[in-house]
Amino acid sequence: MLKALGIFQRATAEHLWRMLRPGDSHDRCTRDTLNALKEQGKVRVETRLESNHQLWVLTERGHKEAKQLLPGNVRVSALRKLEFDDDGEPVNGEGFDEHAAAVTMTAAVLTGAGFGTPLSWQTEIGHKLPYGYTQYADLTMQAPDAGVPAMLLEVDRVSEPVDVLVAKVRRYSEWFELLAPKAHKDHERAARSYGGARVHDFRLWSRIYPATGHEGYVPLAFVFTGKTQAQRASRMRRLEQAARSYFAGTKYPGAGITAVDYHQAVPVVVTELERITADPDGAAGKVWRRLGRDEDQWQTLAEALDNPDGDRLHVVQAEQARKRQKEREAAAREAQRPVCRHCGAKFTDDRWDSVRQYPAQQHRELCGPCLDEHHEQVRAEKAARRLAEEAAVREAAEAKVKKNRSLFRRRT
Repeated sequence: MLKALGIFQRATAEHLWRMLRPGDSHDRCTRDTLNALKEQGKVRVETRLESNHQLWVLTERGHKEAKQLLPGNVRVSALRKLEFDDDGEPVNGEGFDEHAAAVTMTAAVLTGAGFGTPLSWQTEIGHKLPYGYTQYADLTMQAPDAGVPAMLLEVDRVSEPVDVLVAKVRRYSEWFELLAPKAHKDHERAARSYGGARVHDFRLWSRIYPATGHEGYVPLAFVFTGKTQAQRASRMRRLEQAARSYFAGTKYPGAGITAVDYHQAVPVVVTELERITADPDGAAGKVWRRLGRDEDQWQTLAEALDNPDGDRLHVVQAEQARKRQKEREAAAREAQRPVCRHCGAKFTDDRWDSVRQYPAQQHRELCGPCLDEHHEQVRAEKAARRLAEEAAVREAAEAKVKKNRSLFRRRT
């Protein structure tokens, strides 16, 4: 219990119960544990929320003990010191308590659905930008067993202007583009040689967060809660319209290709706490929507983070484009293939190659068989002429012999 409160400084008994004991039907065990810790001076009730839940926080003693219990790589929330008024009475916590409760509730319902464990969550993780601004994520989740190696979450109670949410998306995008120290030269070489996917190896975020398993940066989730369903839906639409340039990606070049390059885009998904809690499958159900897709298309988180129109589609479409290009080239080549002037048949590849290789050869207008027939005819004609010539020579010789014989007879 102290471990969970060490991560989520402000939480209700219900939130902790949902996170730590999702299989239980009620939170009595959690409430009893909190009361026991309260008697030991390790936790206290800071305030009562509008929902009538009590908001629990660690005392200084509990905060120190939680630090010792938590692993060294887990960030412990800042201590919420008890404040007193002028009369010495405790002052109830105000300000971000409802938001803090919603943040913890979000972690609780996702943990209950199998997305990580209490120790796989971090709160208020800073992402420092070069111009001095630090963008803090309400939650960071790592749930590789559930197919989500890393995800950033922003919990919104429909209380800020949409421009504030768009600015968050922009700053996250700027942070994802930062290069790791001393990676500039390697990044330039990778950009020339490998493209977007390889370039991420030299970005700062890849040294901090695990590989996402998908194209693009670490996904960002907005969890809306409060106000009416219509107001939440309107907020999602406005965010989708205003932040499109950061999550939409760019179409791969080429005719007939619709695949999108998401390698330098921030995948943004949205959901509602009210939708999650109403779904029988909770956060594991079809309660997520990827901005940029059909507004009525609610999917599981794995489906929403997938990119069926990304690299996989590009591989298929690129192969189809290559096939179509080969077919066009083959058709254009066929249109240029010579036709035999004698028989009208098209030249074979070998005959065509021979004509192009030896442009000075005779009878270029004949196909292979007709050329063979022509050569055979020439040979036959030569043979016939030779036979005729031989016959003429024999006839002349015989005539001469006969003439000589007749002269001899006259003399005798």
